[in-house]
Amino acid sequence: MQEEPIVVAQIMGKWVGGGVEAVIMNYYRHIDRAKIQFDFICDADSTCIPYDEIKELGGNVILCPPYQKVFKYQKFLINLFKEKKYKIVHSNINTLSVFPLRAAKKAGVPIRIAHNHATTSRKEWKRNILKKIFKRFIKFYSTDYMACSIKAGKWMFGNKNIIQNKVFILNNAIDVQLFKYNEVVRNKIRKEYEIKDNQIIIGHVGRMMQTKNQEFVIKVFYELVKENDCILMLAGDGPDKEKIINQVDGLNLSSKVIFLGQKNNIADYYEAFDVLILPSLYEGFGMVTIEAQCSNLPCVVSTGVPFETKINENYLFCDLSCGEKSWAKSILSLIKLNRRSDKTKRITEFGFDVNIESKKLENKYFQLLEEKKLCQE
Repeated sequence: MQEEPIVVAQIMGKWVGGGVEAVIMNYYRHIDRAKIQFDFICDADSTCIPYDEIKELGGNVILCPPYQKVFKYQKFLINLFKEKKYKIVHSNINTLSVFPLRAAKKAGVPIRIAHNHATTSRKEWKRNILKKIFKRFIKFYSTDYMACSIKAGKWMFGNKNIIQNKVFILNNAIDVQLFKYNEVVRNKIRKEYEIKDNQIIIGHVGRMMQTKNQEFVIKVFYELVKENDCILMLAGDGPDKEKIINQVDGLNLSSKVIFLGQKNNIADYYEAFDVLILPSLYEGFGMVTIEAQCSNLPCVVSTGVPFETKINENYLFCDLSCGEKSWAKSILSLIKLNRRSDKTKRITEFGFDVNIESKKLENKYFQLLEEKKLCQE
């Protein structure tokens, strides 16, 4: 009979309030923490770690040297893994997982999970060279594979491993009740920002960086405001924020664009939006699309977003090569046909309710421990 919980070392990299961190925290909130606990291993230059919540839930945050300082990073992790005697190291930093998993192997950690949350784009050719190199070594240092989607799994681990069921697909699950449609919340947010009932709110949620393609969001919005009374709300922060602000100013759109920054209550903003636009260069999954679809919010997304994200009918894939004018027309067509409603049941049926999916993660951890006969040690 297990008395103490199994402690899993979750490698988080730089905690900056992104989607991966949200996914892991969603699972952490809903797993049986009497059986499984997490130590969150984060780079020391992280900016948005929820220390208080993690402590309250019984977990720990351990800061390590930034991964760019490769030798210090490796030495720190090897010593940490040996001292803590983790049975499971679960790395969530995509191709960069090669570094913590190498340290875990050197420290003798028996279960080393490489969890991929991303793919890539041809536009990032410089980064792709490194990614291809790292991918080869990850297979050597890991014992088990996870991915947020089939697309992400194929990209990292190869089609053969997908076909042979060697990649565990862990859905980017959410608390569906948090995101169900609420008319009162919708009206509250719109009133707070003095937005009229007949004004259209175009919403975008994502870290401000090249892969999320906010530059294209602004171009699409510029087409929309030519003939429509629209407001654009951008939720998120990141290295490209100043560039996007300058782009908005250059197009004289400052009075029409609201930079929300990082929001802890992002569910409320989905209620206020009339459409979500996500023109990412690529996505391992795109959790924001699942959150949005809980309240039947129309979504227009790039073909870089995995097909598995489509749950509702008012969800449209558009190729970036179609251009901003085509995107603008697609957005307007979806908004005109849409009626908001509660779609939480449908989201659950598709496997994105974290209350259910968290049990699958628990079972996976114990399955791996059982296979290596480590449960009773």
